[in-house]
Amino acid sequence: MVGFAIWLALTAAGEWQPLFNGKDLTGWKMVGPGRFVVEDGMLKTEGGMGLLYYEREKFGNCTIRVVFKTATNPANSGVIIRLPEPPRDPWYAVHNGYEVQIEERGDEWHSTGSIYSLSKAAKGFQKPTGEWNTMDIVLDGPKTIVYLNGHKVSEFDPSQPVPERKHWYEPVRGPRPDYGYIGLQNHDARSTVYFREVSVKR
Repeated sequence: MVGFAIWLALTAAGEWQPLFNGKDLTGWKMVGPGRFVVEDGMLKTEGGMGLLYYEREKFGNCTIRVVFKTATNPANSGVIIRLPEPPRDPWYAVHNGYEVQIEERGDEWHSTGSIYSLSKAAKGFQKPTGEWNTMDIVLDGPKTIVYLNGHKVSEFDPSQPVPERKHWYEPVRGPRPDYGYIGLQNHDARSTVYFREVSVKR
């Protein structure tokens, strides 16, 4: 309950700045295969592996809110944070930023709310396919704290030890900036994920 109280306090203060206008991709830029389309006021992933990133500014010391639902099972996606510069391709984002994973079936190091392969997430808080989830990603200096549907599911402090990198597709270990670009991942043709809100609170 302490984590839920902190989440309520974080979401009550300040104003949310929408980054997605519900109409088009103004402010966003696509790199890599696949695409995002706007459908009924929502962003929808198609194909992959690509990245749609917000190119207008960098973010740090803020809360990023992403409201999403999965439309397939499996469904794989993610929120990229702390990118030091505009990505040339989606793999640059993987290895130079952090990915907050969206994937219900993964283990605790690779499931929704984890910092992919770096910080494990508590499982059991993602809603079933077709239901909306609210993910709040708190950027607190170098630390990252993730809440899923009001529950604190992960906290990552990059000054602490992390697991050894085991696979080529896992991110290269190393520091990331406190401020960086953010983006949404479209992972593969079998996965369909919808986003109806991407907002930031300073």
